[in-house]
Amino acid sequence: MIKLNVIGHIGNDALVNNVNGKLVINFNVAHSEKYKNNEGVQVNRTTWVNCAYWTERTGIAPYLKKGTQVYVEGQPDVRTYTTKEGVNGATLSLRVSSVQLLGSRPSEGGSAGGYQPAPAVASQPSAPAASDITEAFDDLPF
Repeated sequence: MIKLNVIGHIGNDALVNNVNGKLVINFNVAHSEKYKNNEGVQVNRTTWVNCAYWTERTGIAPYLKKGTQVYVEGQPDVRTYTTKEGVNGATLSLRVSSVQLLGSRPSEGGSAGGYQPAPAVASQPSAPAASDITEAFDDLPF
């Protein structure tokens, strides 16, 4: 089995479809990366993944909004095609087995309508310094 893991942002709001009596959530995810080519020029490259999540648990669909960052994993499928103009192309699709919400892109005037990450948890109080301990050491249980 080949497994593909993708972290990226959703391109359009997810759609729930009924195909032959089975529910599927369709959405696409864009993964962008920056790198320098051989000439030292920075290049931005975006790879789009068409996702199909076959599940009866469609409760996550309202949270799969444009701009929301997600982690999806599943089995990939590459399809090649030729346009009317004779240009060859390919699409990457993913039969999703798991999806996790990671957060949403900040937008002007509010959220993108997706999941907002929880605020950072306050750290645990630190242990007292040795000079702050006033108990006798002979009472230690070991």
